[in-house]
Amino acid sequence: MAEMGSKGVTAGKIASNVQKKLTRAQEKVLQKLGKADETKDEQFEQCVQNFNKQLTEGTRLQKDLRTYLASVKAMHEASKKLNECLQEVYEPEWPGRDEANKIAENNDLLWMDYHQKLVDQALLTMDTYLGQFPDIKSRIAKRGRKLVDYDSARHHYESLQTAKKKDEAKIAKAEEELIKAQKVFEEMNVDLQEELPSLWNSRVGFYVNTFQSIAGLEENFHKEMSKLNQNLNDVLVSLEKQHGSNTFTVKAQPSDDAPAKGNKSPSPPPDGSPVANPEIRVNHEPEPASGATPGGTIPKSPSQSSLPAVVVETFPATVNGTVEGSSGVGRLDMPPGFMFKVQAQHDYTATDTDELQLKAGDVVLVIPFQNPEEQDEGWLMGVKESDWNQHKELDKCRGVFPENFTERVQ
Repeated sequence: MAEMGSKGVTAGKIASNVQKKLTRAQEKVLQKLGKADETKDEQFEQCVQNFNKQLTEGTRLQKDLRTYLASVKAMHEASKKLNECLQEVYEPEWPGRDEANKIAENNDLLWMDYHQKLVDQALLTMDTYLGQFPDIKSRIAKRGRKLVDYDSARHHYESLQTAKKKDEAKIAKAEEELIKAQKVFEEMNVDLQEELPSLWNSRVGFYVNTFQSIAGLEENFHKEMSKLNQNLNDVLVSLEKQHGSNTFTVKAQPSDDAPAKGNKSPSPPPDGSPVANPEIRVNHEPEPASGATPGGTIPKSPSQSSLPAVVVETFPATVNGTVEGSSGVGRLDMPPGFMFKVQAQHDYTATDTDELQLKAGDVVLVIPFQNPEEQDEGWLMGVKESDWNQHKELDKCRGVFPENFTERVQ
């Protein structure tokens, strides 16, 4: 019996809820058609608009904060990899190795601490702030439904009172339902009328606290990171002093207010490279008959009569970038004025907009300068073969490069 009673109560509630939904739907239709008036509260509607705006802004802030945290984590990983690389290349006998390793450990700990404090002092606070919105949003929706119930009860009571044949029992019951609906609505309405303005005003303090926390944490992080970077710099300065003769000089980048560029001085390639000491190729050939001196051979002196002649291979001479005795034409797939090819033996980082960026192995097609007076000693004009094959446009691809970083291949 208890079970049946329980089922009966449940069935009754279901039927009641269905009836409420039907009544509300009918009331809303009548209101939209203008056949029934609707209770309006412009002040409350403004509060709801503020609430929705506050929720949207808070949700966006939460999303952006999570993106920021993800970026911090990514930077942590990148910094960790970079320090690991330093530890690998830092040879055991170099001074400061232990200090460099300790700095790398502290760097890793500092990133971890920064990320965790951002989570604790910003993200969790953000989550708590937004955690109150779903309940209030649900109550706003429920208040709207109770307002429709109140309007429906009011209209039903008014229709019974204005009927030609009045049924006092029905009127009394309708009045009782009206009072009950009004009471439920007003209780919810009063609470929300107090909470919504308070929540709206709280946004200022929340934003201030959140961004102050982030700014303070970031400031402290960069201060501590600056100290670590200074310590690492000191270690590297000590290493440089011990191995100063092998220091690699980086060519300075020109600034916008720098004086006009004069003659270029090509950077020296690494010691011991083929282009650092240009190769002189010689061929030993049999002595020519009857003392003749063929073109390109070195004449023998009397003291060298027993030695074979030495033949020196020579390349076409160039004057201001132009091959003597050659028009530079007739090569169908080459740029106009093409003279010869060179291959980069080392990477070269361009330091100006008119220079070519080279990687070891790049093939460059050498061409003459448009204005021979612009050619500086030790520099050539050319276009990378890969760029020429792709674009066939000199204006976009050509540039100057240091000759001593390359070797002639054709």
